[in-house]
Amino acid sequence: MQTLPNPVNAPIAPSAPADANVGIVRRKTRPVPVGDITIGGDYPVAVQSMINEDTLDIEGSVAAIRRLHEIGCEIVRVTVPSMAHAKAMEEIRDRLYKSYKPVPLVADVHHNGMKIALEVANYVDNVRINPGLYVFEKPKSDRTEYTSAEFTEIGEKIRETLEPLVVKLRDQNKSMRIGVNHGSLAERMLFTYGDTPEGMVESALEFIRICESLDFYNIELSLKASRVPVMIAANRLMVKRMDELGMDYPLHLGVTEAGDGEYGRIKSTAGIGTLLAEGIGDTIRVSLTEAPEKEIPVCYGILQALGLRRTMVEYVACPSCGRTLFNLEEVLAKVRAATHHLTGLNIAVMGCIVNGPGEMADADYGYVGKQAGYISLYRGREEIKRVPEDQGVQELINLIKADGRWVEP
Repeated sequence: MQTLPNPVNAPIAPSAPADANVGIVRRKTRPVPVGDITIGGDYPVAVQSMINEDTLDIEGSVAAIRRLHEIGCEIVRVTVPSMAHAKAMEEIRDRLYKSYKPVPLVADVHHNGMKIALEVANYVDNVRINPGLYVFEKPKSDRTEYTSAEFTEIGEKIRETLEPLVVKLRDQNKSMRIGVNHGSLAERMLFTYGDTPEGMVESALEFIRICESLDFYNIELSLKASRVPVMIAANRLMVKRMDELGMDYPLHLGVTEAGDGEYGRIKSTAGIGTLLAEGIGDTIRVSLTEAPEKEIPVCYGILQALGLRRTMVEYVACPSCGRTLFNLEEVLAKVRAATHHLTGLNIAVMGCIVNGPGEMADADYGYVGKQAGYISLYRGREEIKRVPEDQGVQELINLIKADGRWVEP
């Protein structure tokens, strides 16, 4: 799949696509900076991923970040489990600046992470914290209730550890992701709400209120689960609660631990795509048990299918049947090979006159089988020429060139 090597961070109308009268109307959210990318507002849905190198491997981490960014990953997350890893981010950032370019970086901080987060905030654009792990709450097997005094005590401890980070990010105009995971809810939330989307939402709200009390609003939220229905329900509930409370924070969508292969992609698409279709979501990550580079085409595929980003050619092709007048699978592959770099075009390949041109009405160009051995080429709904089948792909290229829409690969 072809993606834009340098995605443009420019505002867009929230109801793309441009070639249709209807589109997805995105929920209006607060714009939040992550380096030179903005999440939310009227900006495009941003694509994220995460390197899997040990952050102490400076050279390997720089190379991994660059590989992702060069294929269209707009924000790159790096794990920071210790103070040594936090300090390593300074050199990683500096090497990127000197050998490549600034890349929006997110530090992933988990267990008891205040000191780590404070250090790494100097070198990254965004710090991700997990409310369930940021302050350790030791579970008690014989607990029958959480008293209001206990809630207050733990809440004060959370504020005490969160406030220095919030102040540092606020004063540097950097941002924070409050990233709630279904599998790592705090003990209080599990005890009070159970293992539910409500517990995930309340966990996020607790941290949001602390941030707001300190006049910090550069916040993005994520509520992730490995089960698609839980992830969808949690994000829908988060939006409902934000609407009730007058909050407008952008949402980062993802199905965590989706697995690999076809099913991992299906799970991610089912969860992320469902919410995006409802106008929910401002940045996405597809989490696959594969090389991080494999995640980016899936992200762009989801966004393209929903008309939210145009990063590749949109191919329209019928499934083939007994009416098809040529080898559709083979011809589609040839057309794709010749034109896949023409970002933004719609090209239809139709096996017979029944499916084309009517079914390809929205295409810029059409390649249609009308009679055995010949291809009809269309510009929109207009038939331009009929050519021998063995000349079809080249004549399609010639037509695109004649219209001034061809660029060299």
